[in-house]
Formats: sequence, structure tokens, C-alpha cells
Amino acid sequence: MTSSVKELLIILISSSLVSNVVLSQFLGLCPFLGVSKKTNTAAGMGTAVIFVITLASAVSGIIYKYILQKFHVEYLQTIVFILVIAALVQFVEMFLRKAIPSLYEALGVYLPLITTNCAVLGVALTNVQKEYGILAGIVNGFATAVGFTISIIILAGLREKMEHNDFPESFKGMPAVLLTAGLMAIAFCGFSGLL
Repeated sequence: MTSSVKELLIILISSSLVSNVVLSQFLGLCPFLGVSKKTNTAAGMGTAVIFVITLASAVSGIIYKYILQKFHVEYLQTIVFILVIAALVQFVEMFLRKAIPSLYEALGVYLPLITTNCAVLGVALTNVQKEYGILAGIVNGFATAVGFTISIIILAGLREKMEHNDFPESFKGMPAVLLTAGLMAIAFCGFSGLL
């Protein structure tokens, strides 16, 4: 199935803004809430997620089309996708430890959590469910990861601003963050008119 530029553009806009993986599908909430305290850390996490999801979409699409479908073992897709994601996250972790140790330290426990980030697996499974070809799957993965990055950076910026505000004691900390995330989800519903 070949994809036209128009179809790819619709996938790009839909996956990044309209059907934002965090704010409308509620996938990837653990790193979204945990790593969004500072914008530079959130941007680093977003970059790592973009790399992992895009690459996982490409590799899982190729494996699904040329191995799982060819040998009629599509029922193994979830296990195979988890293994692919785990290997890619290990690669990213090794790269960051050597190349950008400060970002590696800042991400801490959340970097290995990309392995269990349901957004990564969700994209691979969505690509199969919607019967995207390899190129459309890669575009969907990239757009989904960009949507994740946009939302985590916005939340991090808002959290940095909220540190200087007075809140009632019952709203300090995570209640304010969850309320802010809920308001962001409502705001992102406005993008549904784009398509």
C-alpha cells in the first residue's frame, strides 16, 4: 500500500496534535508526569522518545511485513515488538551514557522506562491495526513522538512557572500537575477541527 504525500501529511498532523498520544490516548503518562519538572530534561526525554519510537516503528514494520506475515505468525507481534523496543532503548541508553552524560543522569530511571512506555508499543501496534505500510508507519511513529515531545515540553514549562505561584496546600505538587495536564488535554481537543 503506497502512501501519497497528502495521506502522510494527514497522519503527521493527526498523530502529533489531534490524537496526541498523551493527552487523548493517555499513553506514556509515567514519563510525561515524571520527567516534566524542567524543560531541558523534558526536551531530552522527548528527543530520546522521538528516536526510539521512529526507529521502533521502522524496525517493527519491517519485521512484521517481511517475517511475521510471511511465516503467518502475526500472533507473535506483541512479543517481537517488545523485544525490538527493549533493544533500541538499550542502544539509546548506551549512547547517552557515553555522548551526553549530563542528560543521562538527568533522565535517571525514566530512560529505562522508555522500554515499558506504553506509547512506544502502542504506536507499533497501531501501525499494524491501521494497516500502515512501512513509510506510513514511520511517519506515524515520528508524529506520535513529536506530539509526546510537544506535550511534555509544554507541561514542563508550565510546571516551571507554577513553582513561583501560591497554591492552596491541597493543590501543591501532583494535584496541580494533574489539573494542568487535564486542562492541556481539553485545549488539545481544539485541534480536532484541523482534520
